[in-house]
Amino acid sequence: MFGRSKVKHFASDRPMDPNWATSASGRFHRLVRLDPEAEGLARLGGVYVVWHAGVRPAWVFVGHTEDLAGTFHHVAGNDDIMGFDVNGGLYVSWCLIREEYRDGVVRHLQDTLKPLVDNVAVAGTDVPPVPVIAPRRDSAEG
Repeated sequence: MFGRSKVKHFASDRPMDPNWATSASGRFHRLVRLDPEAEGLARLGGVYVVWHAGVRPAWVFVGHTEDLAGTFHHVAGNDDIMGFDVNGGLYVSWCLIREEYRDGVVRHLQDTLKPLVDNVAVAGTDVPPVPVIAPRRDSAEG
């Protein structure tokens, strides 16, 4: 994703649509039900977002990784993130972003979505944001 032909759009600050992953039914995955290996995410790098549903949905965490499968297992064991599962369930989506754009995409999402759990790897960095469209939280699996 984000081949050479699309780099020119970043200068205009026009958000790109990174094609957030959904299930076969077109809905986002519930984190506790996700089988990352079955989704083919082992050793696949990209950007991911986690949010909770419920009465007051909120973004919980934004990050990037070289191994989405391993990261989702780690996230599912993180008490700071999983503590929000009681608020209507945690949902997750990811997009395949070239490594050179991941920091900027995460910076943009962190700045605009204001997730409840800070990504300390992004805090205090001066990476320029790469504008992307966030997933629509209203398309979550039950």
